[in-house]
Amino acid sequence: MPGNSRSPRWLFRPLVPLALAAALIAVVVQSGELGSSDTQHRENAAHALWTGDPPVLPGEYPEFGIPGRNGKLQTWYGIGQSLLMLPFDVAGTYIERLPVFANYNSNDPSVRNIVVSYGTNILLNVLTALVSFGFLRRLRFSVGQSAAGTLALLLLTTHLHYTQNMMENNYICMLTLVGFCWQLEWAQTGSRRALLIGAAALGLNLLTRLTTGMDLLACALFVDLALRLAGIRGAALLARAKTYAAIVLPVYAFFMMLDRLYQFYRFGSFFNTYAGIAARQWRAQNPQFPPNFPFSAPFHAGFLGALFAPEKSIFLFDPLLILMLLVAIVAWRRFTPSVKAYVLATMAMLFAYISFYARYFTFAGDSAWGDRYVSTTVQLAALPAVPLLLQLWRELGRSVRALGAALICAGAVVQAASVAFWLSLELYQEETLGHPTFVIWLRLKNIAAFALGRMDAWGLTNAPMHGDPWDYVHITCWNFLPFLLRRVNEAPAWVCDFTLALWWASDAALALVLWKLWRVLAFHAHEEAGVLKERDSAGLGETLSTPQC
Repeated sequence: MPGNSRSPRWLFRPLVPLALAAALIAVVVQSGELGSSDTQHRENAAHALWTGDPPVLPGEYPEFGIPGRNGKLQTWYGIGQSLLMLPFDVAGTYIERLPVFANYNSNDPSVRNIVVSYGTNILLNVLTALVSFGFLRRLRFSVGQSAAGTLALLLLTTHLHYTQNMMENNYICMLTLVGFCWQLEWAQTGSRRALLIGAAALGLNLLTRLTTGMDLLACALFVDLALRLAGIRGAALLARAKTYAAIVLPVYAFFMMLDRLYQFYRFGSFFNTYAGIAARQWRAQNPQFPPNFPFSAPFHAGFLGALFAPEKSIFLFDPLLILMLLVAIVAWRRFTPSVKAYVLATMAMLFAYISFYARYFTFAGDSAWGDRYVSTTVQLAALPAVPLLLQLWRELGRSVRALGAALICAGAVVQAASVAFWLSLELYQEETLGHPTFVIWLRLKNIAAFALGRMDAWGLTNAPMHGDPWDYVHITCWNFLPFLLRRVNEAPAWVCDFTLALWWASDAALALVLWKLWRVLAFHAHEEAGVLKERDSAGLGETLSTPQC
C-alpha cells in the first residue's frame, strides 16, 4: 500500500507491527480444520482443479452435489474461494506426502488442511489489516484511530470467528474493502488506475458468491454519495458518472463472463445458476417442498430473526454495530462527508442483504456462528465505530463514552468466546434445548463448565452426534490446533508438546507486537498533534494529507 509522497514517512511505520499482529492473530486462533463442511467441499474443488480428483465423492450424493455435464457430480458453490485456497492446497498436498507424515496421513486434522487453513487465513488477515488501515486513513482518520479501527475489525467483530472457521466471509470482506478503498481514491483524486483496481476486486467477488452484486451496487452508491456530499453536482457529476461506468462495467462484465464460463463447464448452460439447479434437485427429492423453495420462509421471520433472534441477532454477535448506530445518532453532524457516505452506503447494503435472505429457508446460514450471510456486511458497517468514538471522544457525553467502552468490552468477550469451541457445539445442544436459545450465553456457560471440569452439568457431552464420533471429539476440547491434536490422540506426544509450545510462543509474540504497536501509535499521536498545530498556526489546512490505499 504505497503512500502519498508528500506524507511524512512516520505515517507508515505502524503498518509493520499491524501486519505482524494480524498474522499472529490468525496463527493463534487456528484449529487446523477448515471449520465447516462447506469449506471442506470448496477445498475439495480446489484439489480437483489440479489433480483430476472428483470435486464431489460419489458417496456424498444426494446429500451433497449436483449432477452436471456427463453426469459428473459438481459442487453448488462458486469457484472464488477454491481459487484462493488452490496454492495452499498444492503446497499442503506435497507436504503431506513427506515421509515424516507417513504414519499420520489422512487423520484429522489432516496435514493438507492444516497448511490450507493457516496459509489462507494468515494471508487474508494481513491483507485485510493493510487495506482496512489504508481505507480508514482515506476517510480522514488519524494513524492511531485507523490502527484501532483495524484491530477492532480483526478482534472485536465476527471477523475473528471466520478467521478460525474459514467460510467465504473474510475473503468477501477483504475484496469489498479493496473495492470501497480504491473507488473512494478515484472519487477523491480521479485516478483511473485506482478505480480499475477497486472494480477488479469487486468483480472477483462475483466468482465467490453471486449475491455480492449487492456489494457492487453499494460501492457505486458510496461513490455517488461521496461526490455529492463533496459538492459535485450537475454536469460535473454526470461526467464523473460516465467515466465511472465506462471503467467499472467492462470489468464487472469480464468477471461475470468468467462465472458463466465456469457454470457452462459444470452444467452446460450459461443462463442458469448453481443455486437454481440445486433448488430443483431438492424439490424433486422432496415433493412436499413448496414451489418457491428455498425462498419459501415468511419474510418477517427472516428479517426480524436477523435483527432480534437470540440464536442469530446481528446486534448480539456484533455489538460494535450498536456502537456505530449510537455514534451516528448522537454525532452525525460531526461526520466528514466521506464517512457519511460510507455509513449510508453500508447501512443500505445491510438492509439489502437482510431483505434478500429473509425468505431463505435458513435465513442465517444455519450451521454458523451468528448470521453468516449478513455478518460480513455488519463488519463493514461497524468498521468506523471505534475510530469515530476515539475521534469524537471529547465531544461525546460521559454516558455515550461509557456505553461505547461497554460495547467494546462486550465485543471482546463475544468474539473471544466464539473461537473457544467448534461452532457446531451449540447447534447440537439446541436440538435438545429447543428454540429460542440465547447462544452467546450458552457458549459462556459451556466455557465455564469445560474450564471447571463440569461439562455434564450443562449437557455438553450429551449433545446428539448423529453417529459421527469425530464431532464428539471436536466439541470436547478447546478449538485450537495443539489442543485438538492432543484430543484426537493420533499425533506423537512430542508433536503435541511442540505444537503447544509454538502456540504459547505465538500468544506471547502477539502480546509483544500489540505492546510495540501501542508505543508506536502513542509516539505518532504526539508527532501528528505537533504537525497539526504547526499547520493550524501557519494556516496550511485542516488535515494531514492521507496515504493512498
